[in-house]
Amino acid sequence: MRSILVTGLDIGTTKTCAVIAELSADPRERNDLKILGVGQAPTSGMRQVVTHIEETTESVSAALKEAELMAGVVVDRAYVGIAGDHIHGCVSPGMVAVTDEEVTLGDLERVHKVARTIALPPDREMLHAIPQEYIVDHQGGIKDPIGMAGVRLEAELYLVTCDAAAAENVRKAVQRAGYRVQELVLEPLAAARAVLTEDEKEVGVAMVEMGAGTTKIAAYYEGEIRHVVILPMGGSTVTSDLVKGLSVPFAEARRAKEQYGVAFAQLVDPQETVELPGPSPGQKRHVARELIAHIVEQRLDETLCLVHREIEEQGLVDRLGAGIVLTGGASSLHGAVELAQQIFAAPVRAGVPGEGLTGLADSVGRPKFATAAGLAMHGADRYRETGQGATTVASGLYSKLGSWLKEFF
Repeated sequence: MRSILVTGLDIGTTKTCAVIAELSADPRERNDLKILGVGQAPTSGMRQVVTHIEETTESVSAALKEAELMAGVVVDRAYVGIAGDHIHGCVSPGMVAVTDEEVTLGDLERVHKVARTIALPPDREMLHAIPQEYIVDHQGGIKDPIGMAGVRLEAELYLVTCDAAAAENVRKAVQRAGYRVQELVLEPLAAARAVLTEDEKEVGVAMVEMGAGTTKIAAYYEGEIRHVVILPMGGSTVTSDLVKGLSVPFAEARRAKEQYGVAFAQLVDPQETVELPGPSPGQKRHVARELIAHIVEQRLDETLCLVHREIEEQGLVDRLGAGIVLTGGASSLHGAVELAQQIFAAPVRAGVPGEGLTGLADSVGRPKFATAAGLAMHGADRYRETGQGATTVASGLYSKLGSWLKEFF
């Protein structure tokens, strides 16, 4: 027996998450993904882009080794997320003449090639070319034109590009840790794979992933991606505000945010106080929890208002019938959904990975694992399409022996 494994690796601003999953061999469960192992490590050397190769390598190595230890297997490659304000997305059209009486796979490949042929500067790299719509003889709204009669085929692709140096540094950090980058995947697309349903994408939905260093938006309608943008603010911005507002070190501000932070101040009892470190070592002081909530709410309100403005400027507000899905670590704060409902005046829900996952699915059933789980799911999709991109290992004793050898040699 051999196991088909896929690995997702999310290198975030404050933490690196790794998820190892196994594709089901049972044809009745062919769409299920069994979570085998999860790993986490603090991230150093990452601020939207890699700022220190060796520190990032150590974070990657620690997270993947922890996931391997939990899973009892060794992997050799991973689907790795990439984000940052250097990411750009645009719609690119293409048009070709149909070579026969009906559209063939060859016609589809040619129109994709034409749409992808844009002048990229030497410092930019193509990440994704995602079909949005096909048009056959002026008839639009077509998702799969193969077999349709016509003489002209048009396509609109959503092209995502990134800074080439930023992408190469991510690859180097992972390679130095002893793993191969199977594919770089835009993080909001991966997170959306984990937390959005196909029905939501069809009706119209915007996923807002609130990470530590960035807030990512991925908007869908009619089943396809329509807009992606990454804003340079997130949970660490909230922590920095607490440092100033509470006069405490960064580590204490982060602890106060995680333990006492509330995103919607109306949910806090005005009489409640919490204990924080005082100005001198060993001293303690009491602070109104409502003060912490007001600082958190003010910053998250600003961030979500920027998200709303971005969606509005793209003309997407009236197309999001399913509303907003919040995910990412910063969205875990109590009251985040209520605050978002007030800002967007639309349905809002918290998004966590879970649908289609088995095994240790509860280990990734939190917003902070949305990207890593989505990367593993993306890898599974790729393997089912192409038969490539996964780690194939002997199950049972041999995988454990491999783990032992890797640990000591």
